[in-house]
Order: sequence, then C-alpha cells, then structure tokens
Amino acid sequence: MFLAEFFGLFSLSAFSMWAFLMAFFFNIFVYSLDVKRDTTLLLSSFIMMISYTATDYIFTWLSYYDTTYFDWAIYDISTILCLAIAFSFIKKTTPSFLYLLIGLSVNSIFFLLMYLDVYINKNLESWWFWSVYQFSVNIIDFLMVVALIVDRDFLGLHGIKRKLTRLFKTSKTQPTT
Repeated sequence: MFLAEFFGLFSLSAFSMWAFLMAFFFNIFVYSLDVKRDTTLLLSSFIMMISYTATDYIFTWLSYYDTTYFDWAIYDISTILCLAIAFSFIKKTTPSFLYLLIGLSVNSIFFLLMYLDVYINKNLESWWFWSVYQFSVNIIDFLMVVALIVDRDFLGLHGIKRKLTRLFKTSKTQPTT
C-alpha cells in the first residue's frame, strides 16, 4: 500500500475529509453570491461533507467490531441512500450527482472486496489488489470533490449514460425473432 506508506493513512483520510468540507464551503459561497442557486449541489456537498466527516479514521473507534472495510461500505451505501432521499424531495440533479452515485458505488464495492479478502479469506499478505484499492478509492474521492466544485460532466459520464439509455430503450422496442 504505497500511498498509505508514503503519505500516511491518517493524512489521506484527513485530506479527503478536508476536501469535501472545502467543496461544501465553496458551494455555500457560490450560493450566497447568487452565482449559482442550485440547492441540489449545495445539499449534495453537505451530505458528502457530513458523510466523510462522520466516517473519518478518527471516528472508526465507534465501530463495535474491527471490520473497518465493512463499516466503510455501509457508510457509503448509507450516503447513497441519503442522496437518493434528497433527490426524491428536490426532483432535480446536477452533473455532479451522477459522479457521486457512481463514485460511492465503486468505493463501496472496493470496500466489500477488501473486507472479503482481509476478514473472510484471512489474507494479511499485500498483493496487487490492495494497491489498486488504495489508488482507486483515493482517486475516486478526488474526482467526487472535483465534481462538486466544477459541477460539469468532465469525464463524459452523462454522455455514456444517455447512450446506454438509448441502447436499452431501442433493444426493448425491437421485437426479437
């Protein structure tokens, strides 16, 4: 786990928490200046800031069992549910919303796979997946923060979503022979 050894486990966690806090403050600032009055973006950044603050390494001592990866998966799934509930009330989204849902989903899958590897399979020897996990989770966190700040489809996820939606709609309407 190169990143954890180089930067330290706690500093990466603190950086993610700080980055989501700054994204929330940025969105409050933009909202208060009346530059962008998008409550969905403000609410999404608030939910992400609360989620990452509550699930920081500092607060993992609240876990009853020593299953940190499983706890993080549950936290991410809970955050997805909170975002979905917020969406159900507001009924509109921003470009960053899809990035948050995909990022949290991929992170929770990585957490569950690490939980299976470390706690179920009892693997304590570092292998390539651990490095992929460490790199991916941190990059995804960074991309979610960027999505909350720029609020643009900078990776083209919405274009891919539209193409897949059209593909599935046309495959359902065409009769199979």
